[in-house]
Amino acid sequence: MKMVYDLHIQAEHLCFLSHGRFSYEIIVADDGSTNKDAMKANMEINTLPHCRYIIRGYNTGRSCIRNFMAQQAKNDYLLFLDSDLAIPDQSFLKSYIESEGNDVVYGGITIGGSHKEYRNNLRFLYERKAEPEHTLEKRIKNKYKDFHTANFLIRRDIMLENLFDERFKNYGYEDVLFGKKLKQNKIKITHIQNPVLFDNFETNESFINKSEEGLRTLFRFSEELNGYTAILSLVGKINKIPALTNIIKLWHRLFGRMERAWLTGNNPNLFIFNLYRLGYFLNIKQ
Repeated sequence: MKMVYDLHIQAEHLCFLSHGRFSYEIIVADDGSTNKDAMKANMEINTLPHCRYIIRGYNTGRSCIRNFMAQQAKNDYLLFLDSDLAIPDQSFLKSYIESEGNDVVYGGITIGGSHKEYRNNLRFLYERKAEPEHTLEKRIKNKYKDFHTANFLIRRDIMLENLFDERFKNYGYEDVLFGKKLKQNKIKITHIQNPVLFDNFETNESFINKSEEGLRTLFRFSEELNGYTAILSLVGKINKIPALTNIIKLWHRLFGRMERAWLTGNNPNLFIFNLYRLGYFLNIKQ
């Protein structure tokens, strides 16, 4: 809800500065949520000018809900933001407005929180470790593989011609295939420094559950995503040595539960997390 208020204030300010020439709408779609308190609070979105809160009766998946919002939208450009993120500064919308004219613009993500506060949170440790690999300079060098759908601007006509793959019903990797699709269709992605703030970290148990779900999604679409994820590249190298593959698979069957208990506890370890993910993926069956 705070994100909507922040965006609304910035949008209204842009309207004022443009003497009404700037047009906008904010659409929030509830994809089958069961949190009644959150749904009740979000109903206030409908009281704000140019804002809509749409409740859908059942969960359709991250791809389908994004496609639905694109079809609901009316303006020429669409800005997609994940709801668990925050707007870090007052010039966020202005920076995207200044980048209009491009096909697709990705602003990036910055990780909030302190190590002292979140030293026992696996998601925080994972994201903070990965953050230096996603600087603007590195994103520019890897435009399509280092693209995520948590914070991007896209021309509406391009979006409607390149909808998300609705086979992706569960968590994970729909954004990777979307980036690959943009590359195949020769649609340019422009990277800028206009990040959203990620400082809302789920519990270790929840993050492990999401990671496992994402790995199952990756396994299902591994042929189409080959060459676009680090774990598939690593698995490809490991599978060239069958003995090593068998050792990792056996290790996971013997010690996977112990690793999982460690990761969901109060002292998670990133090396164990990566080992667990690798073993989990290699043990997924058709």
